[in-house]
Amino acid sequence: MAYTEKVERVAEALAGQHAARERFEPLAGDLALDSLDEAYAAQRALIQRWSEGTRGPIAGYKIALTSRAVQELCGVDHPCAGAIFGSTVVESPATVARGDFVRLGLEFELCLRLGCDLPGGPQPYTAETVRDAVDMAVPAFELVEDRASDYAKLNAISLVADNCWCGGIVLGQVTGDWRSLDLSANPVRLEYTHGGATETETATTGAALGDPLNALAWVANVLCGQGRPLEAGMWVMTGSTLKTRFAEAGDRAVYTVEGLGSVEVDVV
Repeated sequence: MAYTEKVERVAEALAGQHAARERFEPLAGDLALDSLDEAYAAQRALIQRWSEGTRGPIAGYKIALTSRAVQELCGVDHPCAGAIFGSTVVESPATVARGDFVRLGLEFELCLRLGCDLPGGPQPYTAETVRDAVDMAVPAFELVEDRASDYAKLNAISLVADNCWCGGIVLGQVTGDWRSLDLSANPVRLEYTHGGATETETATTGAALGDPLNALAWVANVLCGQGRPLEAGMWVMTGSTLKTRFAEAGDRAVYTVEGLGSVEVDVV
């Protein structure tokens, strides 16, 4: 089967699985892909289908697999990237319908907005060289649609082809100056209510890749290598600072990044 035919076939199958709300299964048989390059090609084909359909234009990108343990589970030694659609971006305080997802995961992140393009250059981007490109930083939730995946069978190729499970994001309001903060160690706090009981969990913004700017640089480099560089106005989700919570109707989450305010979501 020709390369283009293969990736288009995978994209068509994945789009159909999402439409039918089928459980996620690793790509196999006629849908098996041989490399991450093929997986990203299938992802781009899937993104094009969704963009031309109901999801519309891309508003940014997310990083996935920032945890070493999850990387090892998926057989890679690096993160992966997926697209965020503008139609799936909502502002806090938000209400999210549990029924819109096969299984809804919440992740807790710092989201960065670009004030200028990152087109690439002779040297790879670093945290230092992307810093001036950021014009906004807000606390955010990623809405993960893992389609009830069995994580024991997960692999990076299948995850990437399925757009790294990005089901949308919830953005907090701009309330502080991120440039005055040490993003490698800035405190964060999650207040999560389930079944009427509220649990508090803490971490720092450096929990994902040591610094959110490291995540931004990584995403910028990967996308430049694929010919789809980050552009001004795009949002970049920089990785969860805490474990994923699988949400049910009645749950509520408030995620606070010290110095930058909070983001809130109620699941109904």
